[in-house]
Amino acid sequence: MSAHLDIGVNFGEFRLDAQLDVGPGEVVAMLGPNGAGKSTLLRAVAGLVPLETGIVVVDGDVLDEPATDRFVVPERRDIGVVFQEYRLFPTMSALDNVAFGLRARGASRGDARSAASEWLDRVGLGDQSAKSPRAMSGGQAQRVALARALVTDPRMLLLDEPLAALDAGTRQVVRRDLRRHLDEFAGMCLVVTHDPVDAHALADRVIVLETGRVVQQGSLNDIAAHPRSRYVADLVGLNVLDVDVRDAAATTRSGVVVTLASTPGDGEALLSIRPQAVAVHRDQPGGSPRNVWRLRVDAIDRHHDRTRLTLTDVAGLNGSGTADGVSLVAEITTASLDELELERGDQVWASVKATDIGVVSASAGPTTLSAEW
Repeated sequence: MSAHLDIGVNFGEFRLDAQLDVGPGEVVAMLGPNGAGKSTLLRAVAGLVPLETGIVVVDGDVLDEPATDRFVVPERRDIGVVFQEYRLFPTMSALDNVAFGLRARGASRGDARSAASEWLDRVGLGDQSAKSPRAMSGGQAQRVALARALVTDPRMLLLDEPLAALDAGTRQVVRRDLRRHLDEFAGMCLVVTHDPVDAHALADRVIVLETGRVVQQGSLNDIAAHPRSRYVADLVGLNVLDVDVRDAAATTRSGVVVTLASTPGDGEALLSIRPQAVAVHRDQPGGSPRNVWRLRVDAIDRHHDRTRLTLTDVAGLNGSGTADGVSLVAEITTASLDELELERGDQVWASVKATDIGVVSASAGPTTLSAEW
């Protein structure tokens, strides 16, 4: 059981032109900025947006192929969908919401309600079957929507931001339950999310979609280690610097020179720096660091035993004459923060070794990066 998706759709000046495959039993998470075409891709696979070019093949069956005038209507596709807004029928009970898909496929009322009851038990809502969605919490409604999608035993499951509407506490619990159900699901699954934590917890593989194109794919760790765009670097929490490389020297737009262990060819490039690779000092450091900048502490965010510092360039301190030469996020231990006795507004020295700077969008490969928080 596998799927081949070659999605070509136009929306005004925007063109979605993405190709991907989903393997047997695989859960693939699709990440990307707003407007990248993620939800449109899901809707095209579900049959809600017809293709203009390309093909949708699920388990050997062609569901959409404009070149041969082949189009299978959504209700005839063996695909389950959980929308971001869940789209439950507000006047129906949870039981009837889950049974709806089976009834639409011709099942008798008794058989549909029996299967729906079984699925509500499986998602932990057996005692809530008579409630309407309006009387349920967000987490409960999400489980009903999932049960409705799975009760038909689809070959493919599409989840569009399935956890986005939940608060942080509920999200963690529902994420764990969703992972368990996906582990038990024999079919393929495509999940749209903005949250790398969701992608890491739910998916076997990650695909990054930007401006209607697949720009990167692999495990989340691989993508974090070798980001190919500013969006990916920002997503995994890396510092990103815009530089211009000339004669083996990298310079920011405001004139600050950045020393690299190895330089790409001449031209514009994006550099990435792990927050953990930024050392913070009260006094100007000596020794091996080849990149040292005077910065101001603009924010201090504690998280358990780690602290993130937002460090901003101050006009004139680094010879740039502007306030946007180099600004970084540094991650240090809370013990180090206490030792440094830092407060907002303090000026500090930040240092980064040349070997800890990766190249995001040029020919040279980046160093291994990790931005787990």
